[in-house]
Amino acid sequence: MKSWKNVDEYIMAAPKNAQSKLREVRAAIRESAPDAVESISYAMPFYSFKGETGFKARLCYFGLLKNRIAFYMRPMAMEGHLSEVSEYQTTKSALQFPLDRPVPVPLIKKLVREGITKHTAGKDDSHAKGRKRG
Repeated sequence: MKSWKNVDEYIMAAPKNAQSKLREVRAAIRESAPDAVESISYAMPFYSFKGETGFKARLCYFGLLKNRIAFYMRPMAMEGHLSEVSEYQTTKSALQFPLDRPVPVPLIKKLVREGITKHTAGKDDSHAKGRKRG
């Protein structure tokens, strides 16, 4: 797995046709979460809550796939936006945006802000939601 030192390096290593779209995703995240810490994790750009560690510190990731950009968030941030994300290929915690279509910047900003709001309110414990208890 390739390892980049920072997000600039990650974007510069991408094919030319994807670089501007990766920059758009990055700008949307940074505008919506100006205090987030930007780094590389799992060989992708990663944003976390400043001063926090562990699973709950995760805000979002993004990365380039073969023909699309994947945007990863904690499931709790996407739960209330299923109709808005329905036009994209999705998983429980990821959206995939085709490279041949515009980047949905307003949607990314909305999801990042939702993730911050839920985190701040202490409603970001959906990691344990599906586990059986007792």
